[in-house]
Amino acid sequence: MDITWLVNLLAPYLPVLLGLGKQAVGKGSEKLGEKAAEQIWNQLSPQVEAKAAAKEAVEDVAKNPDDTDALASLRIQLKKILEHPENKILAEEIVKILEDTKPTTKEGSNHTTVNANDNSVIGSVGHSNTVTQNIGIKPSP
Repeated sequence: MDITWLVNLLAPYLPVLLGLGKQAVGKGSEKLGEKAAEQIWNQLSPQVEAKAAAKEAVEDVAKNPDDTDALASLRIQLKKILEHPENKILAEEIVKILEDTKPTTKEGSNHTTVNANDNSVIGSVGHSNTVTQNIGIKPSP
């Protein structure tokens, strides 16, 4: 399970889910994210409430969804909860919700060349989200 994706999905909605105020989300797939966050939170909250450190991490992120330290703490706590053997079914259910929420991508290829001060950078992004980057420095004449 991608814990980072899970935390990034939940973080903007935690203030609302905890009754602390408005969510801090941008435009785009707000409704899909909101629905998924609510589904995940409904399943995850009993485990979070039962663990003081997890509850504190959630409250910290709800107060400041952009705090990188709070997000890191929440990632650690959710990872501990979801990797616990007795939470295997919970983790599987959350994975299903996340899979339905992840944005789809088109396969393709993008090649870029940048030249600056005799440095050449060539990057390629393509199949299966693989990023290939070759960096070379041209010798001075």
